Amino acid sequence: MEFLTNYGLFFAKTLTFVVAVFIIVSLIVSAGGRSRKSEKGHIQVSKLNEKFKAMREALQHSVLDEDQLKTLEKNEKKRLKLEKSEQKKTAKEKSKTEKENTVDEHKKRVFVVDFHGDIKASANESLRESITAILTLATPADEVVVKVESGGGMVHSYGLASSQLARITNKQIPLTVCVDKVAASGGYMMACVANKIVAAPFAILGSIGVVAQLPNFHKLLKKNNIDYEMFTAGEYKRTVTMFGENTEKGRDKFVEDLEDTHVLFKEFVSEHRPQVDIATVATGEVWFGRRAKDVNLVDLLQTSDEYLLEQAANADIFEVEFTLKKSLPEKLGMAAQVAVERALLSVWEKSQLNRWF
Repeated sequence: MEFLTNYGLFFAKTLTFVVAVFIIVSLIVSAGGRSRKSEKGHIQVSKLNEKFKAMREALQHSVLDEDQLKTLEKNEKKRLKLEKSEQKKTAKEKSKTEKENTVDEHKKRVFVVDFHGDIKASANESLRESITAILTLATPADEVVVKVESGGGMVHSYGLASSQLARITNKQIPLTVCVDKVAASGGYMMACVANKIVAAPFAILGSIGVVAQLPNFHKLLKKNNIDYEMFTAGEYKRTVTMFGENTEKGRDKFVEDLEDTHVLFKEFVSEHRPQVDIATVATGEVWFGRRAKDVNLVDLLQTSDEYLLEQAANADIFEVEFTLKKSLPEKLGMAAQVAVERALLSVWEKSQLNRWF
């Protein structure tokens, strides 16, 4: 009996301790949640010129001998001295009046943003914040480069993403979209907003079409004597459903809506890329980069790395990223979602191509 009493007391103490720890952890998580609401995230900026320079210097120190390195350093010092001297000379030649009338002149800046799109275009929030930050500083003398990778998704989500990019061109700031792998459907809707589209030779582009599909379990429910009832107000509040019996009228209306969405998509592409023969490309087909250039879906065949490295010779390149703060459960959930999205994208690419090297 004494053993049971002692065990009961021990169990009660343990339970009390566990409950107390649970309450404390809950309060911490709650406080963290409130903090995240006030601080969604922050902008991270890294200068790619410095990254390219560090890579070049690392290679030089591994490949060149000591004498070659000394000569290289000597030549670099001369170049910097000459450049500084020319800058001073140019500054002296400008009169005070000219300086007052001169519009803000600076070395060209290229702002780089990554967009990895899933079905819901979840990267919209990061894209929005990054563009907002860039527009506080960028001028028409600069350039924005957005690296898009997406097989498309929800119409309204990618419509919003396209509108975010239009904020850049509306300010008369040159916009370039680089596509290394895929910018199809909603992804191409984003790309076509750009003044210039740069694609890798075997990137996938196009898919200017609209698709919708859903299973219908009405026959299965009917077979098992299960009724499914749905009540609506408005003739077309629901056209087709997963569980009810779909009618021809409902199907016709659903297809009509799809066709109208396709018309809007075609009009959007034609507005931003008038050089495209929309009747030829708006069939839902996809093109590899080389073929896409033939039908004016892209302007230049290059990888984003090649394009940015060329720009770095005469411009300062800044990579801009808005990083959202996430809790551990959110990070784990996001990792699982990314894995599923990548698997779905892989299936999509295989279904579109079905050809291998």
